Amino acid sequence: MDQGNKNILSINGGSSSIKFSLYDIQGSLNRRLTGKIERIGRADAVLTFTDMLSGQQEQSGSAQEGRLGSGLEGRLGSGQRGQLPVRAPGMREAADFLLDWLRQREGGMQLSAVGHRIVHGLGHREPAIIDENLLAELQRISGYDPDHLPGEIELVRLFGRHDPALRQVACFDTAFHASLPRVARLLPLPRRYDQAGLQRYGFHGLSYSYILGELTRIAGPAVAGGSVIMAHLGSGASLAAVKGGYSIDTTMGFTPTGGIVMGTRTGDLDPGAAWWILQKEGLTASQFSDLVNHQSGLLGVSGISSDMQELLARESSDVAAAEAVALFCYQVKKSIGAFSAALGGLDALVFTGGIGEKSSMIRSRICAGLDYLGIGLEQRANEKNELLISAAGSRAGVYAIPTDEEIMIARETIKLLNV
Repeated sequence: MDQGNKNILSINGGSSSIKFSLYDIQGSLNRRLTGKIERIGRADAVLTFTDMLSGQQEQSGSAQEGRLGSGLEGRLGSGQRGQLPVRAPGMREAADFLLDWLRQREGGMQLSAVGHRIVHGLGHREPAIIDENLLAELQRISGYDPDHLPGEIELVRLFGRHDPALRQVACFDTAFHASLPRVARLLPLPRRYDQAGLQRYGFHGLSYSYILGELTRIAGPAVAGGSVIMAHLGSGASLAAVKGGYSIDTTMGFTPTGGIVMGTRTGDLDPGAAWWILQKEGLTASQFSDLVNHQSGLLGVSGISSDMQELLARESSDVAAAEAVALFCYQVKKSIGAFSAALGGLDALVFTGGIGEKSSMIRSRICAGLDYLGIGLEQRANEKNELLISAAGSRAGVYAIPTDEEIMIARETIKLLNV
C-alpha cells in the first residue's frame, strides 16, 4: 500500500480476542483487511483474516424494490482468506503481533489513527480522543465491566507504546443510549447511588447506530424514524426501543450483565436470589461475578453449551437444552411486548447479531404470536436470511440486518479527527 495513503484501524477488543478492520480512507472508505485474533492466552491462539480484493469498496447501496437479499456479506464481496497461528500468551503479544503483521502485509503502511470500541463510557455522548485523563477515568470504572474494560484499556496503552504519536479514539457503546429519558435511566435504589452514577446505561450502541443507518437505507427514513425495536442477539444479547431515531429504553442496564438471558450471563436476576446464593455458597464478589457472567445463561440452564446452534441441534433429545432455547425466545418476545408499549406501537422490528442475523428458527419462534403487533413473517424469506422477512401486508416490517461495529468505529474516528 502506498505510504501516502490514509489508513484507519478499527479495534474491537474483548477479554481474550481482538477483532479488527483496516480501512484505506483515500477518497472513500475502503475496507482492506478484516479479521480477529482469538484464544489469546492459550497455546492455540490464532489469527483469521480476509484480505478484500483490490478496489472492493464499501458501498452505501440503495433501497431495492421488492424482496431484499442479504446485506453486509454481499456488499463486502469476496477476498483472500487466511489463518495463522499466533504466539500470544497475553494481550501485549497479541497487539504487537497484529501491528507487525499489518505493516508487513500492507507494505509498510502508515496509520492515521486507531479507533477503539470502549464498552462503558458513563456519560460520554460522543467519541473522544484518548488521553491520560480519559484513560484514568476508564481505569476508575474498569470494575463496572471487568470482562471488557481492562482489556480495552490495555490495548490502548499497548498501541500507544508501539507508536506514541498515533492518535487513538474511544468510541463508546453506551453513547447511543445517552438519550434515554430519566425514567428509563433510573434504578430503584437510594438516591446516593444514582448520584454516584449507578443507573441504566445500555450497551451494543455501535451496533444499534449502524443498524439504524441501514434501516434508513433499506426501509426509508419514515420507517427508521418511527417506532423501532432492535434486537442484537448473540453471545451477548440486548434489545433497544428507538423512537424518532433516539433510544428511549434498552434491556441492558448498569453493566452488560443485565437484561435478557445470554450465552453465559444471567441477564436480570432477582436480588433475593443473588443474596441466597451468596449466603448459601459463601461466594466472594469475584466468584459471584464469575457465576453470573461466565457460568450462567444458556450454558447454565442447559448444562451443555452457550452456543445456540448446538442447543437447537440437541433440543429434541435433551430437555435442559430445549428449556434454555425456550427461555431465550420467551424473554426476547416479552421484551418486544414491553418495548412496544413504551413506544406506543411498532413500525419495525430488526434482528441482528450472530443469532439474530443467522437463525431463522429463533426469529420464527420469537415472532410467533406477535400478530397483535402487526408482525407476520414470510417464511421463505426468513429461512433464506433475507433483509426483509415480514409477510406482505404486515403492519410492522421485520428485518434481519447484519451488523458492523467496526465500520461504525471507523466512521466515528474519521468524523472526530476530520481525516
